[in-house]
This record gives sequence, structure tokens and C-alpha cells, in this order.
Amino acid sequence: MSSNLLQLKQAMRATWMAGDFGQIARYMAGEAEKFVERIGILPGMKLLDVACGTGNVAIPAARAGAQVAGIDIAPNLLEQARQRALAANLQVTFEEGDAEQLPYSDEHFDVVTSMFGAMFAPNPERVAAELARVCRRGGKIAMANWTPEGMTGQMFRLRDRYLTPPADIPVPVLWGDEDIVRDRLGAHGVHVETTRYAFTNELPFPPREVVHLFREYFGPTKTAFAKLDAAAQAAYAEDLERLWSEHNEDTTGKTKTKNEYLLVIGTRL
Repeated sequence: MSSNLLQLKQAMRATWMAGDFGQIARYMAGEAEKFVERIGILPGMKLLDVACGTGNVAIPAARAGAQVAGIDIAPNLLEQARQRALAANLQVTFEEGDAEQLPYSDEHFDVVTSMFGAMFAPNPERVAAELARVCRRGGKIAMANWTPEGMTGQMFRLRDRYLTPPADIPVPVLWGDEDIVRDRLGAHGVHVETTRYAFTNELPFPPREVVHLFREYFGPTKTAFAKLDAAAQAAYAEDLERLWSEHNEDTTGKTKTKNEYLLVIGTRL
């Protein structure tokens, strides 16, 4: 690994360890359960959840009877996942690792999943190759990826107005483009079907507090604020609040938005 790539990996690890993503992930747990249901997991299946975070997919998959392993770049998130699995009396193996270098043998799993996770790795072609490599022939690769047009896509475009993204790294939300994800996985012998879903995100406080939640606990947002001076931080916070307010469907002092993602179901040929 080159020194530049190593620095990039270390920076990404630090980003996802910043804050406490578990405070964000709990508001997405219900959608993760729907994601698991749509995959069609059967008892005894061997399942790998890539970029598993705090276990939103791994835990319901284990509850459905799968033999589950989860891997993530951030050890603090893995510890939360372990504690959640322990509290639910479920056997799940969680380990630290890189979506671009999965430490498993070829065709080891029946199902390989990633929900809003592997899409953030810097080398998408390498990720696609690894997801396909560890999935058995006839097995499934299932991803949930934020679309460029959805709320998260808009949040990342807003961030890029304040901080210029690295020129040599593809935008993560391109994983939410049907043609691109089909090309990336198709290059490794995966037949891909896609469906767009609207995830209703309900938060029990107004948009201003939503911005505070993300600024305090969501690693990419927390890291972005830390790189800005005071004036830019104030402007960025105001723009984020405006974005959440414009999409808010609630009129009672809470926040309710729809966020689009692409469900990807691939079959390894």
C-alpha cells in the first residue's frame, strides 16, 4: 500500500470513528430490518455484512437464523455492535477490516450485504471485486446505497461546497446510480437488479437540532465542521438547517423527511 493510500485509509478510519455513529444508526434500524426482509435470508445461510457499523443489518440477519460475520473499519462501532448482539443473545462475529481487502476465502458466503457502508470506500472497483470474490456462485450480493438525488446525496453535495473533495476519489453516491452499480458488479460476474425506495426518517426534534445531532455524532459531518473556520461553520450549519427544513414534512416541531436509496440485489453467476 502506497503512503498516500495508507494516509487516506487512516483518515477515513478516523472520520468514521469521530463522534458516535450509533446515535445516528438507531434512527435507521427499522429500515435495516426491512432491508434484511427483502433479501430473503434462510436459516443456516452464511452471511457477511461489509461496513457493518453498529450491527443494524447483522443483528436482524442473525435473528433470522443466518450465520453472520460483520466487518468494519471503525473499532468503536464494532464494539457497539458486539454489545448489541450480546444483549440480544445472538452469536455474531465482528472484526475490524477493510472492504477493499476482505480477509475471507473465495466463495465463502451465501449472502454478502452492505447498507450505506461499502459505498464510502475510496476504490469502488476494488470493493465490487471483493464483494463478488467472497460470495459463492449462485449467492446474493445485497446493497442499500444512497442515491445522488436523495437527501443524503444533497447533504454531501452541500458539504462539497465548503470542502473540495479529493479529485481522484469517485463520489460515494454513484453507488446509488443504477447503471454504474450494474457496471461495477457486472464486471465481476454479478447479475444486478435494482429498486428505488424512499426511507422515511423521523426525528423527535426540529431541523436545527437535527443539524446539531449530525454535527456532534456523524463522523463525516463532524470532521467537515472541524476543518472550517468559525464563519464557514456558521454558514454551513445554516445551509444544513435550511436543507432539512425544506424537506421537512412535519408541522409539530419534529422532523420527518424522505431519503431515497437504491436497493441492489445481485446474483453471483
